[in-house]
Amino acid sequence: MVIIMKENATEENIRNVCEYVRKFNLSTHVVNGAERSIIGVIGNVEVLEDKPISSMEGVYDVVRISSPYKLVSRSAKPDNTVVRVKDVDIGGNFVMMAGPCAVESYEQMIEAAKAVKKSGAKVLRGGAYKPRSSPYSFQGLEEEGLKILNAVGRETGMVTITEIVSSSHIDKVSQYADILQVGSRNMQNFELLKEIGKSNMPVLLKRGLSSTIEEWLNAAEYIMKEGNPNVILCERGIRTFETYTRNTLDLNAVAAVKNLSHLPVIVDPSHGTGRRDLIAPLSRAAVAVGADGLIIEVHPHPDMALSDGAQSLTPEEFDKVSKEVNKILLALKD
Repeated sequence: MVIIMKENATEENIRNVCEYVRKFNLSTHVVNGAERSIIGVIGNVEVLEDKPISSMEGVYDVVRISSPYKLVSRSAKPDNTVVRVKDVDIGGNFVMMAGPCAVESYEQMIEAAKAVKKSGAKVLRGGAYKPRSSPYSFQGLEEEGLKILNAVGRETGMVTITEIVSSSHIDKVSQYADILQVGSRNMQNFELLKEIGKSNMPVLLKRGLSSTIEEWLNAAEYIMKEGNPNVILCERGIRTFETYTRNTLDLNAVAAVKNLSHLPVIVDPSHGTGRRDLIAPLSRAAVAVGADGLIIEVHPHPDMALSDGAQSLTPEEFDKVSKEVNKILLALKD
């Protein structure tokens, strides 16, 4: 069950509702949105069936939700969530995120940032901590990489996003980056999700490489349950029997999640395919299926990249993709 509060509901109204509900041995979790606050009620909510909650001061509506993800569900919030990060609205307008897989140097990042910004990207990506399949692969520049990303973001006026791999890094990474990215390997790192939920930082939650849609949405619920409404979902491909591509980009999931949840959905065609030649067509398809944005790996010199060069576009290739995306967006408006 979720209790949707009115736009003008006061803190006292919310507190009174929570206190009333807890009298019936139920737990409550408040999520404060841009316009309304939502109170998630967990437990045997049948005891509230005949209780006058809907008539309490400040209450707009009471909604029973049968799905395991209460706060993430579109039943709880019919309107799309817009996550505002500085002057960028994610979930309102289509957003392009781009940049190298890993921060390698200031020179590499500033060259990439200027190029992708010129092509329309609003968010600059760059990994400082890199969880790799092999312990011998490049693991990232860590805090030095964060400092470079932060400096380049401020110099170009771009919002920045970087991956977080440990709950102990939250405070540090939050000092330098605007959006925290939870990678595929950490989608079900529940302790990390809980701590991010307490931080209230905008977070991009990537789908686990072998996770179902319900598991993905439940992972988002972990974050929202702690009070953080600033969640952005990212479909980045799942593991299937196919070996030609690195992963199988599941565009079915994008359309399904747009129906099931109010959260914005970004698509990562770089990890979704692992092939530079497939990024452009899958980007076009993602736009057509209703994605709220793309996150694409772009490197000034992909053949020299320390990480994921095979799935990174050159700035020129990214510019072409960006123009194609804009054409489709215009066509969809007609």
